[in-house]
Amino acid sequence: MKWGGKKKSGKQIAKAANAFVVKDNIEYGSGNIIPLWLFGFLY
Repeated sequence: MKWGGKKKSGKQIAKAANAFVVKDNIEYGSGNIIPLWLFGFLY
């Protein structure tokens, strides 16, 4: 079973009002999709 990657969908957060999808293996995000590598800047 795969949990993430480029094909991760918004099904997990469909009922949440303010939520984001964090994806791996993408260069940039849009809308409520955030690339995983951006969290490296918080460290």
